[in-house]
Amino acid sequence: MSQSAPQSIQRQALILFAHGARDPNWAAPFVSLQQLIQQQRPQLLVRLAFLELMQPDLPQLLQQLVADGVNEVSVVPVFLGQGGHVRRDLPALITQARQQYPQLAITVAQAVGEQPDVQNAIAEYCISTLPPR
Repeated sequence: MSQSAPQSIQRQALILFAHGARDPNWAAPFVSLQQLIQQQRPQLLVRLAFLELMQPDLPQLLQQLVADGVNEVSVVPVFLGQGGHVRRDLPALITQARQQYPQLAITVAQAVGEQPDVQNAIAEYCISTLPPR
């Protein structure tokens, strides 16, 4: 029989990438989203990273994940659309990370707000705010 089994290391991570704000309360919905995903996928590392004004930023988080043995990350921009931050800033950060961590497989999703299911959920909410007729 072998000695004790090696400790399993989380090898995959999901990064929710948000803009950031000066007001710490701004992050509350993103923290809730992170917790919801973590509850649904307990084996997955689910982390938040911010473009500016909040920590950790994406480079800091990637450095920590690589140090922790993660070798695959999926970055999901939790933005409503593919604006300048998602079209320019995020690709620049990803290019830098791929050069710095060639062993790290990085995928980047479209902005969440551009997904039909998300748009339908937002539309349903907006309609639900109307007074009953």
